[in-house]
Amino acid sequence: MTGPLLSVVGTPIGNLEDITYRAVRTLREADIVAAEDTRKARRLLSHFAIPAPRVVSYFEGNEAARTDELLNELGAGARVALIAEAGMPLISDPGERLVARAAAAGVPTEVVPGPVAAVSALAVSGLPASAFLFLGFPPREAGQRRASFGARRAEPATMIFYEAPARVGSTLADLAEVFGGDRRAALARELTKVHEEVVRGTLGELASQFSSHPPRGECTLVVAGAPPGSLPAGEIDVERELGELLDAGFGPKDAAARLVVRTGLPRRRLYQLALSLRRHKT
Repeated sequence: MTGPLLSVVGTPIGNLEDITYRAVRTLREADIVAAEDTRKARRLLSHFAIPAPRVVSYFEGNEAARTDELLNELGAGARVALIAEAGMPLISDPGERLVARAAAAGVPTEVVPGPVAAVSALAVSGLPASAFLFLGFPPREAGQRRASFGARRAEPATMIFYEAPARVGSTLADLAEVFGGDRRAALARELTKVHEEVVRGTLGELASQFSSHPPRGECTLVVAGAPPGSLPAGEIDVERELGELLDAGFGPKDAAARLVVRTGLPRRRLYQLALSLRRHKT
């Protein structure tokens, strides 16, 4: 094929043997490799003896400006290969802007599939894989994180999260609080690497295990969906629940915080409702 082409190329997440013949050929034929980490990209190219094309950085900090540059290159007939630091681009990595803009401009775009940590973790988790939901990295702030989990409290599909090792313990504790400590889960770390490990158990067990001993390396959390009959957040009688908490002596702020976890509703909305209810009670 001649003419412009944007190739979205999956690369190994650890074990270099996981690269495909097609990915190697695509990188060999590219005029430009747009990489989230240029140093890792050059090591990958060197490992497979790929003559060095032009390698440019493409990461969150320069994504907007670099997208314009790459579209100009594609418009001039270049073949561009987009790669992430590891795994598939766009999956919790940059690339969405470039692919969308290229498609809108009519630039031929192809995918060269490769490893994905989320799907790999699901495959070895021992949890149902017929329906799953990838949710990326949870919010860093504890309140926002618990609220986001609360919104998924009745989600029936298996859920997959990425998380930084230092936050795994607190995230598992929040998941156990919101979903219940007996919900089944698995933590997969360093997938395809020398120290690959999959720890299976309940959220309560995993939260306890990693509360004071953070795991090392890249981590993926897989959490079972809600069992049949779980109460969707929308069916909770929010006013009644808030009223009971206020009657029990909780202030509007604390009452709202407790329902954020259960419902996933915005904290400010619950707080304002609690204030209104307390005024009517006095």
